[in-house]
Amino acid sequence: MTASNTRFANARLADGSLVDLTVADGRFSAIAPAGESAPAIETIDLGGQLTVPGFVEGHIHLDTSFHGDAWRPHIPCTAGFDVRERVAFQSRNLAAAAPMAVRAKNQLELCVAHGSLSMRSHVMVDGSVGLKHLEVILAVREAHRDLIDIQLVAFPQSGILSSLGTAELLEEALKLGCDLVGGLDPASFDRDVKGHLDVVFGLARKHGVGVDIHLHDGGTLGLFEIEEIAARTKADGMQGHVVVSHAYALGEFSGDALKKAGDMLAASGVAIMTNAPGNHAFPPVASLRQAGVTVFSGSDNIRDSWWPYGDGDMLNRANMIGYRSGFYEDHELDAAFDVVTHAGARALRLDNYGIGVGAAADFVTLGAQHVPEAVVAVPKARTVYRRGRAVARDGKLLG
Repeated sequence: MTASNTRFANARLADGSLVDLTVADGRFSAIAPAGESAPAIETIDLGGQLTVPGFVEGHIHLDTSFHGDAWRPHIPCTAGFDVRERVAFQSRNLAAAAPMAVRAKNQLELCVAHGSLSMRSHVMVDGSVGLKHLEVILAVREAHRDLIDIQLVAFPQSGILSSLGTAELLEEALKLGCDLVGGLDPASFDRDVKGHLDVVFGLARKHGVGVDIHLHDGGTLGLFEIEEIAARTKADGMQGHVVVSHAYALGEFSGDALKKAGDMLAASGVAIMTNAPGNHAFPPVASLRQAGVTVFSGSDNIRDSWWPYGDGDMLNRANMIGYRSGFYEDHELDAAFDVVTHAGARALRLDNYGIGVGAAADFVTLGAQHVPEAVVAVPKARTVYRRGRAVARDGKLLG
């Protein structure tokens, strides 16, 4: 459903200008100084509210969240952070959870209610679950296509080489409708960086899709894997089509080592996703952006087997990133906001994103004077518009 020929009067853009936005057939058809736009069938006065593009939820797991389900107490690993152990906890919890379609719908609607209108979700595809998760999430995506745009990543949660038949399942997932192929810690999980990346990039080339690899490994091992991914990306001509998610190792280096990594990532066109997790080093947003790297964000897990946190609000995520990064000046707060909007759109290769003539009329109005205030205050007073139609207000979906 779309709004036809509607004028949104007195919208305050990020640059401070007050404009009238005209929407026709779900897209911005005209932008004019306030009071100077042509008449429209319907006029909605935004009253000078800050008007920004819909947020980009760049990394989430729709199939494994327990949001809206019974509370699942967090189970700590026996010794530090261990991916294999967390996967085992997840398997145990999912066996007793509410139906996946219900949980995915709950999480998706939570994100939309806070203003995310584009999303990338990783979905488990491996020897342990086959294609069952994907089949459910494909149906959820189709049922909500009028509410949000969703990219799906075929995610080998149990590894590729160490999980029998997973490479074939990943290929089948791409044929069924996944938009990208994923990977997971090629060194520590599969213990074969070359073999793991051969499968991932081989499938990407064969099916013409992008790559988004989970990389938790830290230290020099993690940095080596990032270098290998960047080299593959450049060699295969996939600049702009590859993401390394988490990339904790980047947060453990500084000086010349960090500069070298940043220059390498920028030259290879590999984007970095971070959710600025509380108990991990995370990629230095400012340094990487200065090097020319696209850094974007996502909620990652929301109330699942990895941690009990998450609220689906990407504006709050910008606040977290700014807080943990030591961003205080207005231009730094603007950067934190960019991470959850335009940078996310670049990483996800979204067409016609933003507030401009011809772009999809997906936007959010906020009770703030400007972007820095919005990042700091995280106002709950907001209205979410999908193709020019109000779909949520103050954190709740509209009928």
